[in-house]
Amino acid sequence: MSDRRDDDFRTRPSAPKSRGQGFVSKVLKQVGKAGGKSAVRRPALTKSQGQRAGQRPGSRLGRGHTAARFAGASLTPFSRRVTIKTLLVNQRQASPQSLSRHLRYVERDGAGRDGEPGRAYGPQVDEADLDAFKERCANDRHHFRFIVSPEDGVELDDLRTYTRHLMGRMEADLGTRLDWAAVDHWNTDNPHTHVIVRGRDDTGQDLIIAGDYIADGFRHRASELATEWLGPRTELEIQQTMQREVEQERWTSLDRTLQREISDDGRVHIARFNEPKLQRQRLLLIGRLQRLQRMGLADEMQPGTWAIHTDAEKTLRALGERGDIIRTMQRAMSGQQRDLAVFEPSDDGRTIVGRVAAKGLADELRDRGYLVIDGVDGKAHYVALNAHDEPANYPTGAVVEVKGAADIRAADRKIMTLASDGLYRTDHHLAIEQGQTKAGRDPREVVASHVRRLEALRRAGIVERVAEGLWKVPGDLPERGRQYDVQRMGGVAVEMKSHLPIERQAHVIGATWLDHQLIGGGKGLGDLGFGGEAKDALQQRADFLAEQGLAERRGQRVILARNLLGTLRNRELAQAAKDIAVDTGLEHRSVTDGQRVTGIYRRSVMLASGRYAMLDDGMGFSLVPWKPVIEQRLGQQLAATMRGSGVSWEIGRQRGPSMG
Repeated sequence: MSDRRDDDFRTRPSAPKSRGQGFVSKVLKQVGKAGGKSAVRRPALTKSQGQRAGQRPGSRLGRGHTAARFAGASLTPFSRRVTIKTLLVNQRQASPQSLSRHLRYVERDGAGRDGEPGRAYGPQVDEADLDAFKERCANDRHHFRFIVSPEDGVELDDLRTYTRHLMGRMEADLGTRLDWAAVDHWNTDNPHTHVIVRGRDDTGQDLIIAGDYIADGFRHRASELATEWLGPRTELEIQQTMQREVEQERWTSLDRTLQREISDDGRVHIARFNEPKLQRQRLLLIGRLQRLQRMGLADEMQPGTWAIHTDAEKTLRALGERGDIIRTMQRAMSGQQRDLAVFEPSDDGRTIVGRVAAKGLADELRDRGYLVIDGVDGKAHYVALNAHDEPANYPTGAVVEVKGAADIRAADRKIMTLASDGLYRTDHHLAIEQGQTKAGRDPREVVASHVRRLEALRRAGIVERVAEGLWKVPGDLPERGRQYDVQRMGGVAVEMKSHLPIERQAHVIGATWLDHQLIGGGKGLGDLGFGGEAKDALQQRADFLAEQGLAERRGQRVILARNLLGTLRNRELAQAAKDIAVDTGLEHRSVTDGQRVTGIYRRSVMLASGRYAMLDDGMGFSLVPWKPVIEQRLGQQLAATMRGSGVSWEIGRQRGPSMG
């Protein structure tokens, strides 16, 4: 007992029981039985009060409107603050993989305590079955996503018990049991909890939650509970928090206070805070206004009277997001000195090539991802992925190329040029290409690539296939094609150049990104960061190729073997095919240029030369270059025609080079 420290004793209240909910619960149950119309009249708001409360049409419809009036009644300026972000997902409009992807994300590795995977739990179980939860949600019209982030989440310690009590209060407010799953995340500065709520109530009907409960009621319940657990904030804690906000380049609670104080003349009058008890708040608000003035977002019209620019909130929120991006990039680069840049798709068609240094989600509710690219130009680039792309598609260390998808495609321009009276003919295009044959360019593949583009635009309703090889195209095809790409790709396109880090590329058999750089003379590689490391890796690659008899050093020059890429690719394919033959007992069937092969798509194989699809014809198998269009066709019968190092894929019953 000699190491006992009595001065460390701290009173901590036990997990609280839900208090004061009985009457509200009874009212809500009766309201639910009566069809959801509240019998409790709400005091009328003045115009300014209504605007301040954020009222909007329809906000009172659904469960929880009555409870929203009671929630927060006990809150004071000393209450604990909790931020709640909410997203209502319409499952009939969202991607079929949306919920699966979100559940997979919230349980990802490193999200739990001490770097452990996140662990899903529910009202009664500590190990929730997310697959079973997903099945229960399959036919629902919608589901809710919440991120509950207490300002003092570290102090709460037991987020799981806190969340269960919070969801219990939500059930009492809504008058129904809820089917939900949650995961606590401890991998950020502020611990938070992801809660996914099924869009059905306990009667099997669609769960509709009133807008004012979503906007305020749920957050107020969370604040009440946090305050009961930890006690009120002290004046010192509040003062320190507000003092930090004075100089911050983001939208703060001080800014919200100033926004509420804007009078009918559009000005903020500090004289209202001249009372002795408001002196501290007055000094903080003056300090914030002076900071906004230095940022060009406010002006002092006369002593004590300020005008805040109308775009101040938008600007401050944007600055806050940019500050988060910069901090993310600095962490990704581990303190290495780099110029930092945010990739903008509209930047004149420029591209970025580099190594994936870090990845994650910029928007945890909508699963919008980002990559931090250590570029060959010596800069670190932040790239926001489009809504349909996942960070998991790009391994850390992989080499990628990023470009904007907002430019008009050359293929669309070509189709428009060749169209006559609004009709594009493949035979006419093929004849022109055959008359302009260039070395290494197959006219059939050129036409096939245009047909693949037309097929994609047909599915989008932009063009019409009149007959085999005949297409009706609109006069504004290039612009409509550009708009289609922006909508589909979010303005950003990321292409995997190699899933292997350059350290591994230097010593493998296969056609790697480094080999392409050797052939191109290493143009575009800078001396800093990844560019400098790539230059060193090129020297190692040259030495390895020399050992394999595929290169020769002559002083500072490196003479590469003829058809280097084809030789490396064929050697790697031969070894991969041998391994698959041993594993499956099937005979490998090599594929030659122009040959058409068919079979069932069994799996894909990731090689240094790229990704390949295994087609099984029952007696043997072929390895054919993989393309994203076949990703959802696993287990189906497909056909492919080799075109040099490329391929044309055929899917469905249609004939000819219609897919790729």
